[in-house]
Amino acid sequence: MRILGLDLGTKTLGVAVSDELGWTAQGIETIRIDEEHGEYGFDRLRQLIEQYAVEEIVVGFPKNMNGTIGPRGEATKRFAEQVKQTFSLPVVLWDERLSTMAAERMLIAADVSRKKRKQVIDKMAAVMILQSYLDHKQLR
Repeated sequence: MRILGLDLGTKTLGVAVSDELGWTAQGIETIRIDEEHGEYGFDRLRQLIEQYAVEEIVVGFPKNMNGTIGPRGEATKRFAEQVKQTFSLPVVLWDERLSTMAAERMLIAADVSRKKRKQVIDKMAAVMILQSYLDHKQLR
């Protein structure tokens, strides 16, 4: 069973997918979105869901450090509900606190240029969100 991981930004949507056994997450791509006009790349998401035979979707849920939900968290909840209704698949909101910062640190450590980091940061954050979820599932 493959699981899709999503990291919603204001301009891009990072996408990752699990292997068939649900052990590892791999980054697929970053989709340009227009959040202001409600354009979230659902046509491309549909293609990826079909291509990888996805059965579940994990959306990074940006909570504040104290656990409260701010404006980004509310926007993410609305997005996750749209994903659930559009694709008729289970959608899990997964705590993503610090995932983008961790992805940034990892890319800096790998000596990736600032320009290249900007192009892949959301995809890497999606990988970290999905991998965290997969690790949690295996511990249960």
